[in-house]
Amino acid sequence: MNTLVMKWRRRRVSLGWPNVSRPSVLIAAVCVWIATLGNVALWRELSRLGVWHGLAGWTLVAGMAVGIGGLMALWFSVFAWRRTLKPMLVLMLLAAAGCTHFMLSYGVVMDPPMMVNVVQTDVHEATDLLNVHLLVNLVLLGVLPAVWVVCQRVSYGPWLRRLRGNLQLGAAAVGLALVAVMACFQPLASTMRNHHEVRYLMTPLNVVYAVGKTAFAGPVRSHDLLPIGVDAVAGTRFGTTRPPLLVLVLGETGRAGNFGVNGYARDTTPALAQEDIVSFRNVWSCGTSTAVSVPCMFSRLPRKTFFDRDHEEEGLLDVLQRAGYGVLWLDNQGGCKGVCDRVPNVSTCADGECLDGVMLAGLDDRLAALPAERRARGVVLVLHQIGSHGPAYYRRSSPDTKRFLPECTQNELQACSRDELVNAYDNSIAYTDRLLGDSIHWLQRHETAWQPALVYVADHGESLGENNLYLHGLPYAVAPDVQKRVPWITWMSPGFERSAGVDRGCLRGRVDNEVSHDHYFHSVLGLLGVHTSVYDAALDAYAPCRNG
Repeated sequence: MNTLVMKWRRRRVSLGWPNVSRPSVLIAAVCVWIATLGNVALWRELSRLGVWHGLAGWTLVAGMAVGIGGLMALWFSVFAWRRTLKPMLVLMLLAAAGCTHFMLSYGVVMDPPMMVNVVQTDVHEATDLLNVHLLVNLVLLGVLPAVWVVCQRVSYGPWLRRLRGNLQLGAAAVGLALVAVMACFQPLASTMRNHHEVRYLMTPLNVVYAVGKTAFAGPVRSHDLLPIGVDAVAGTRFGTTRPPLLVLVLGETGRAGNFGVNGYARDTTPALAQEDIVSFRNVWSCGTSTAVSVPCMFSRLPRKTFFDRDHEEEGLLDVLQRAGYGVLWLDNQGGCKGVCDRVPNVSTCADGECLDGVMLAGLDDRLAALPAERRARGVVLVLHQIGSHGPAYYRRSSPDTKRFLPECTQNELQACSRDELVNAYDNSIAYTDRLLGDSIHWLQRHETAWQPALVYVADHGESLGENNLYLHGLPYAVAPDVQKRVPWITWMSPGFERSAGVDRGCLRGRVDNEVSHDHYFHSVLGLLGVHTSVYDAALDAYAPCRNG
């Protein structure tokens, strides 16, 4: 590597390229690159919003570019030392290139929840995002300027002089940023107030902020896990001869509007249409990503307080297990985000990506393997889907469930037509319908020994190109409804319905009433009749239709 760098340097000198001798010059060059080409996604969004028009618009764009450059110069001044400057410059160049690609391609933004998604992304999910467009963007916007940075000869001088130089650079950067902000303050304030997502498009300031916010900011939470529902006991509604068997299907990336049973023009749910189900049609998620929604929906806390909590505490599955039920989590995704850590859990796909039907294989044996004393009280099985996880929607359905063709068969979604993209997504919903239908049939075969039921709720929705947005994960305040409206489907056997005291006709009369993930924790406890002080009937979606 050193030999290649030396050859590059000699070649540069022979071509008459300038020799960068001071850290400030190198930093300035990188800041100019980042503030212009490195923020193409920001400039495109401002153009879409019509901000570029007139003198005020150009003043805003110029001020933001200078401000971004000044703030990045301030950041780099902290690392302007021999062993840290070039690595930080390279890291920020690559981060800016990666963010720019995903913001341009999918319309996502880099906020703290998205940073959590990045950290928790597994190899298979990351592979789905790889394409030629990503490689080109990384090379042109990140790798080539990074190579240029590495090959520059920089004179740092004695440490005391370097310290003085860094302080001077930092002060100049602050002054430049302040002047830039003041010059465009009025249009800048208006834009930030009316379009909150813009602040998360300033690359790579968004990365620095998201990492800092994720790692250090927010309420200080105790690392000790607070037990909840310590008084939980199983109810007596179901008697002792046939205990409840409840399957909770945790969906992934389910758009409520694309389910046929919710009135979608396409018949994406033929299996569910044959069953006596109730589908709530006005359901809102806790977040727009799995990492946010899953811990929130399994918590007793409503969304408005969940993110401001000052401690970590147990969740739904802990309470169910404490009440004496047999609990088992089957995962065909990238993990349970901590909610199943203290109950039996199994990853059902040993290698690669599996269709969700793998979770039903050997289910009788898994049920029989649970402790007998817990099975006698009742069992709760959680099936965590890969569902409609994008962008490779075409991988989420089997050939015999691909009802809508032609479908998009690549992960570079903009290269597909709108119809092809929707076809691929709808086929994934058709496969989820198959999974739910097969799960209900499995439960029906166990009605002689159990009182079975099934509840399917997705964690978040998805954008399919509306307003040039794809995937999910936008900040909740600005995310479109399609990323926040999710399906909630309930099937109950006649025995379960009688024992739970739920009037199915009453539920059907309430399918358009607003429900959210805030109701999930309490609704499951209510269905099973668990007695505990953490249960809140006001947040039980089934309580208004329960007899007694």
